[in-house]
Amino acid sequence: MDHRVICGTLVAHIYNTVITRLPSRHLRRYYLKMFLREIGDGTGVQMGCRFLHGRKITLGKRNVINFDCLFDGRRYAIRTGDDISIGPEAAILTLGHDPQSPDFVDRGGEVTIGDHVWIGYRALVLPGVSIGEGAVVGAGAVVTRDVEPFAIVAGVPARKIGERTNPLDYHLDFHPLLS
Repeated sequence: MDHRVICGTLVAHIYNTVITRLPSRHLRRYYLKMFLREIGDGTGVQMGCRFLHGRKITLGKRNVINFDCLFDGRRYAIRTGDDISIGPEAAILTLGHDPQSPDFVDRGGEVTIGDHVWIGYRALVLPGVSIGEGAVVGAGAVVTRDVEPFAIVAGVPARKIGERTNPLDYHLDFHPLLS
């Protein structure tokens, strides 16, 4: 087995089982700066978040990643823009399986999330999806296809239910103590 794979697995294991549980956002951020491809200034990752293959994950500036989120960058990249809010227990997936494959072959794709996107509690973003600038993904939604800019989507599968005000002009700054 390649030594880089072993080292990467060890680094991920340490973060996902130990570091993520520490109530010091500064320590978690320090570790994530080494572990992820990039983490933008002002981005906060709360306790309990897990990252699979951090070198393929790029978080923009001033993102708020709430507790217990999952970022699956095993084979494909995840990229977020700036001022993103991702609710608790949301999952961003880049890899799955082809249900029609007789040998259970992998299927996936990159996930891109634009600036000022708001993803609700326990939402699930599936592989290969792009979420446009300013879009809102409702709590518990399952995003199976691209979301256009400033659209509000909800449901299983997620469907457009409205439009968000455009333009948006805010910068997130949420860093709760001990989370």
